[in-house]
Amino acid sequence: MRPDPAAGRHAALEAATAALDAPFAVVDLAALDANAADLVARAAGRPVRVASKSVRCRGVLRRVLARPGFSGVLAYSLREALWLAGGDDAVSTDVVVGYPSVDAGALRALAADEQAADRVTLVVDSVDHLDLLDAVVPPGTRPPLRMCLDVDASLRAAGGRVHVGVRRSPVHSPGAAVALARAVVDRPGVELVGLMAYEAQIAGLQDAPARRPLRGLAVRGLQAVSARELAHRRAEVVAAVSAVAPLRFVNGGGTGSLERTAAEPAVTEVAAGSGLYSPALFDGYRAFTGRAAAFFAVPVTRVPAPGVVTVAGGGWIASGPPGADRLPLPTFPAGLRWLAGEGVGEVQTPLRGPGTAGLRTGDRVWFRHAKAGELCEHVDVLHAVEGGAVVDALPTYRGEGRSFG
Repeated sequence: MRPDPAAGRHAALEAATAALDAPFAVVDLAALDANAADLVARAAGRPVRVASKSVRCRGVLRRVLARPGFSGVLAYSLREALWLAGGDDAVSTDVVVGYPSVDAGALRALAADEQAADRVTLVVDSVDHLDLLDAVVPPGTRPPLRMCLDVDASLRAAGGRVHVGVRRSPVHSPGAAVALARAVVDRPGVELVGLMAYEAQIAGLQDAPARRPLRGLAVRGLQAVSARELAHRRAEVVAAVSAVAPLRFVNGGGTGSLERTAAEPAVTEVAAGSGLYSPALFDGYRAFTGRAAAFFAVPVTRVPAPGVVTVAGGGWIASGPPGADRLPLPTFPAGLRWLAGEGVGEVQTPLRGPGTAGLRTGDRVWFRHAKAGELCEHVDVLHAVEGGAVVDALPTYRGEGRSFG
């Protein structure tokens, strides 16, 4: 009989972390490195900018950015960007804030720091963002600040009545992008350096969801249509904006769409982060197979009935549309499932199934989070496992006393 690789991995994690008290979280460095190498290979020569919201641990960010093929950070908060780009030990000297910032205090801090102004790029999708910036720090009181246009990558059909994708930027057409680009270029105290367009309906949707073959077929068809439309429109937008101002970078994509996005000549770099941890949601993608790199373990605290165990906490639910795919996935031992009437709880989670057979009070159940960096909002450190042992304790943002929403 062939050995069960899942059972072997479970045993290895248990042995490596035997001295730790649950709950805790781990990152498997070998799996992390394998996933990083896969992202670079899928990017096919395009630099990969690391999406920090999907990592939320400076130690992991540094490890990944030290690898060939990765360059720069896509942050989710201006305060976070200032922290990552600050000082001589900066995580990165090239940080793009992937979402518009209306944080007046952070904008003032950016404007007061010439080093930060040279390292951090703000994203804008309307003149309102420029007006707010000028109201907080007038042009004559700040160094030139770097700007990136955020272009809507969603699919619009039926004359705009059908919208497939997330609600992000109002800038959709080449004409709208040019109008905003001219507004930036004409505005004192800012410099247009980049353009980004994130295709969430391609990168962020499972195209092979478990036990839902018809949905998978529909999603793949929609993604193919959207990818063709976006490649054409993105090229037009980039060409039109480049006629207004030279662009240093054009960013696109995500873990779920690296191959498609990297193949577009108009794109100069891609973004990815979730694929480093390969959370449970990525089990439903066909384009790649990641290796689970992040887990959390919680203890069994009760055995309330035959075939049922209860663990402490476990309700580390992911953001997004409510559904079973946003719940953490009980992974080790195999053969565990939630009780439909309770799901996962804040202080306790009952589990049933054949996997309960060998569990006793004090044993651990291992979960994978549905998403990636959100795991780090629940723990102070990621215990780094390598070679059958815990080799480091990497502080998460939370563990360093940082919370960016």
